[in-house]
Amino acid sequence: MSTSDGSVGLPGPTYVQSLARGLAVIRAFDVDHPELTLSDVARETGLNRAAARRFLHTLVELGYVRTDGRIFALRPRVLELGYAYLSSLSLPELALPTMERLVEQVHESCSMAVLDGDEIVYVARVPTKRIMSVAISVGTRFPAYATSMGRVLLAHQDSAWLDEYLAKVKLEPLTPRTVSSPERLAAILDKVRSDGYCLVDEELEEGLRALAAPIRDGQGRVVAALNVSAHISRGSADTIRDELLPPLLDTARAISADLTRL
Repeated sequence: MSTSDGSVGLPGPTYVQSLARGLAVIRAFDVDHPELTLSDVARETGLNRAAARRFLHTLVELGYVRTDGRIFALRPRVLELGYAYLSSLSLPELALPTMERLVEQVHESCSMAVLDGDEIVYVARVPTKRIMSVAISVGTRFPAYATSMGRVLLAHQDSAWLDEYLAKVKLEPLTPRTVSSPERLAAILDKVRSDGYCLVDEELEEGLRALAAPIRDGQGRVVAALNVSAHISRGSADTIRDELLPPLLDTARAISADLTRL
């Protein structure tokens, strides 16, 4: 039995052996063994045939396993066993493993942010090397208008909210390239909405380019944005788009799909 530190110890007085054996029967089925006979299950779990038969037929009665009388296989209902855990995950917890795979693939930092008023707030981050003068961590805020994730999130707000935002926003010049007029920003947001992604080229910080894509929930609403950022030394804006956009979009779609399944 696994202990809190991951080591294996002896079962304690509260250990329910029959439950452990039942779960062992379920775990005997996997991608390489989607169908098993009674003898297979007994061998894989270390149970005798009589015990394996009792567990299998109990699982059949509960709807977790199907059988034709000789071959046994899991039924979709077994997914219910993991649903409570999955549904309790927050979006950042759900996304982090997929973000980590993206970072391993592209060797650039990946972040996720949500919109909070006129700013974005970082809710998840997988860094590689530091490429900004400002350290970024969960909770870091930036003005939405100057960031790739902010523009993705702004672009998918309803028109009344966006009109009010554009009427009141102060476009402070964070670098010489920062967008300087609400009209220009509105045109950029239209393009972001049309393209399905955003590239910001040295507008938040000189030397930094970032690409962002939307994260959608089960109703298709944009609830967060995902980005990858790179130093200009990696190549031109077109080079960074060509190299980083396809894996970024794939990752955003994967996270959106995971979110839809909750």
